[in-house]
Amino acid sequence: MSGADAKPDGAAGRPSLAPGVRLGRVSFVWRPWTVLVTVLLATVAFLLFCLSIGVGDFPIGLSRVAATLLGRGEPVDEFVIMDLRMPRALAGLVVGVALGVSGAITQSVARNPLASPDVLGITGGAGATAVFLVTVSGGTATAIVDSVGLSAAALAGGLGTGLLVYFLAWRRGIDGLRLVLIGISVSAVTEAITAWLLVTADIRDVAQAQAWLVGSLDDRSWDEVRPALRGTLVLLAVVAAVAFQFKPMHLGDDVAAGLGVRYSAVRAVLLLCAVLLAGLAVGAAGPVPFVALVAPQAAMRLARCPTPPMVASGVVGALLLVGADLVARTALPVSLPVGVVTAAIGGPFLVHLLVRANLRG
Repeated sequence: MSGADAKPDGAAGRPSLAPGVRLGRVSFVWRPWTVLVTVLLATVAFLLFCLSIGVGDFPIGLSRVAATLLGRGEPVDEFVIMDLRMPRALAGLVVGVALGVSGAITQSVARNPLASPDVLGITGGAGATAVFLVTVSGGTATAIVDSVGLSAAALAGGLGTGLLVYFLAWRRGIDGLRLVLIGISVSAVTEAITAWLLVTADIRDVAQAQAWLVGSLDDRSWDEVRPALRGTLVLLAVVAAVAFQFKPMHLGDDVAAGLGVRYSAVRAVLLLCAVLLAGLAVGAAGPVPFVALVAPQAAMRLARCPTPPMVASGVVGALLLVGADLVARTALPVSLPVGVVTAAIGGPFLVHLLVRANLRG
């Protein structure tokens, strides 16, 4: 064998590593397949977003939707799209991204595919707080709703529940199994509180609360979408800034500490962002089930990543929610809340994860 053909000792059979990229003081791994899949999923999500805008009693073609989004549409199309349909479609995108990223964070921190905001009781706490304000009559509750809004109340409830789960699960660190078990317990308590509120409330308030609890994008307005959009953008910026320090934590806390990562602070900031993202999503659309559970696992398999990728998880969450809303409006004789469709998708997927974990065990 010639010197040009010879390989260094130990090079034969060594797995190829993903190439790294360095921009100034920031370095990251370049994964072409992950980037390609994320771009394709984002394209599909945007097409579903445009299709959702065009569907309705007054159908609008994709070309007219695109022209309107670019500011070249007819006045009638602009009114129907921007004033009537855009809040609902945009709420689907924002809530899907928020739930997808929130689920990716909780599953990565807990290192458990079952650790989603649904299972950990975060969405249940947000929902219970909102139901309390909807069903409890009296000047205090009415004043709170009028001053801060239902979205802010749901956000506060989700934050309080998330902090409670975190402190109960903390014991010289966070163990994924302990976090999930405590989250399930807290979720059961919030569901019991919600059921008690519905049983004791006025029937008219119960109907309003039940429609919201299923998870729905019906009758969304700009007043509900704008706070969720702004808050989600701010939290995503914080997650992006902290995410680079989170990567070494997948190798273990000791390795992360050896690399100079303050893993306790990073974990706390990311979990706080996950709780706030879930609270914003619940405030905007109600506790839509299973999106935060399914999106990170689907993104991880599609992108061929060892852990849930946050960007791809957010894109898959948006695709799932916008697609589920489109199916709920068009595929059945009667229009259904989007939460019914996501539950039909997420329930079997949860069973699949449980069976797979049981077989591995």
